[in-house]
Amino acid sequence: MKNLVFFLEEPSAQRMLEGVLPRFIPSDVVVHYVVFQGKSDLEKQLLRKLRFWQRPDSVFVVMRDQDSGDCRAIKRRLLELCQQAGRGEALVRVACHELESFYLGDLAAVERGLGIRGLAAKQGQSRYRTPDKLGSPSEELKKLTNGKYQKVAGSRAIGGHLNLEKNSSHSFTVLLSGIKKVLES
Repeated sequence: MKNLVFFLEEPSAQRMLEGVLPRFIPSDVVVHYVVFQGKSDLEKQLLRKLRFWQRPDSVFVVMRDQDSGDCRAIKRRLLELCQQAGRGEALVRVACHELESFYLGDLAAVERGLGIRGLAAKQGQSRYRTPDKLGSPSEELKKLTNGKYQKVAGSRAIGGHLNLEKNSSHSFTVLLSGIKKVLES
């Protein structure tokens, strides 16, 4: 039995993954979530948590938001921590700019998850064709949903509706393809 272990910046990422993962990972894979209290907590504790992980046959995914940082520098720093912990094979993924980019890449999922009519029709607008370029996707999503989107509850509601094959957030598709690869290795 393989263990798929996620090291996540915040609880909303776990809620989203709980809706997404059961739809494409094999049933013999056990998923574990190690959730931190923000990006600095993740970076502070990641080395120790990875180094002392005891379950055999485990593969690791570290996920964090880019926010206003340099995506490459963030990924490089997280990869360094994984290597220092002896887990150089860990997959590191950075959501550009925030997790909410994933949701803006599939407005039909937001519409179904939050019960708001008319959102899917907006997917063709230029800002939603490349949501990873938006500076503050969480603010955009709050405006778009008239404040109905809340980080954790919204992630729980939307995650199970996200289309796994068609999402205009490049960072979402890269995350899914990376998870598939680590499970195959």
